[in-house]
Amino acid sequence: MTDAPAPQDTATSTRPTVPTKPTKPVRSTRQMKRHRLTGAALAAPFAVLLLCTVLVPIGYACYLSLFDDRLSGLGFEGYRQVFTGFGNYADVLGDPAARDGVANVAGYALIHIPVMFAGALVIALLLNSATVRLRQLWSLAAFLPYAVPGVIAGLIWGYLYSPGIGPLNDILPFDPLSDTGVLPSIVNMATWQWMGYNTIIFYTALQTVPREVLEAARADGAGPVRTALSIKLPMIRPTVFVALVFTTIGSLQLFTEPMVLRTFTGTVTSTWTPSLYIYEAAFISNDYGRAAAASVLLAAASALLSALVMRLSARRSR
Repeated sequence: MTDAPAPQDTATSTRPTVPTKPTKPVRSTRQMKRHRLTGAALAAPFAVLLLCTVLVPIGYACYLSLFDDRLSGLGFEGYRQVFTGFGNYADVLGDPAARDGVANVAGYALIHIPVMFAGALVIALLLNSATVRLRQLWSLAAFLPYAVPGVIAGLIWGYLYSPGIGPLNDILPFDPLSDTGVLPSIVNMATWQWMGYNTIIFYTALQTVPREVLEAARADGAGPVRTALSIKLPMIRPTVFVALVFTTIGSLQLFTEPMVLRTFTGTVTSTWTPSLYIYEAAFISNDYGRAAAASVLLAAASALLSALVMRLSARRSR
């Protein structure tokens, strides 16, 4: 008579085995501290550069904007700093010359930005097309005006605009250095210099558009114009908005072109733009408090416009 097999615990035999997770090595306190010190050492040069070239000048400008230099007593003791609070800001905001400079810059931006962006996008799309030849040569030709220093370019255009010297005064239907013609002349100078720069930015962004998407569009029967408007431009929209932010800031800080044209015409005054207004207050009138207040207001306006453009960009992307 054989022995019967012992009964097995079915609940124990059928229970699945749970795999254990591998334990992660715990970093020691010394390693964590070493990594933090390494990160701080790598960020230190940038932090020092940011502090010395951005934060300290901004803080000093804010400090100067609250003071004014006035003669003490009968004037024999020289100038002394007097705390005026927001008096310099009120003087700048109430100055008609400052308001005229803002109006000139606004008119300049309303003409320059659409014209420059339209031209840069068209040239970039042409360079990105499959039918263009000598693409590198045309890219170099488009970028070449940006390589010319702004002062030299301004002198060249100033002589081209001058009556009796340059040919443009006889060709154009208006006087490029008159009251009504100096704004289009400055727009032409800035557009000529910056269009190639933005063309290269847009052309580089167009190179990142997936070829599969373009081939699918061609298979669906989309032509070159429809592909450019419906596929290429929407896909490089973030790049366009970033370029728009920098162009807006540059328009508010317009300085070189009107500064150079001042030597060719009396139409461009010393306060024709906000940057010229700050230059005149600081280095001609020696009114550092007013110049600092105008600088702070210009920086605040640039920051607000940049934030507005970025907000519109994020909303459009969503």
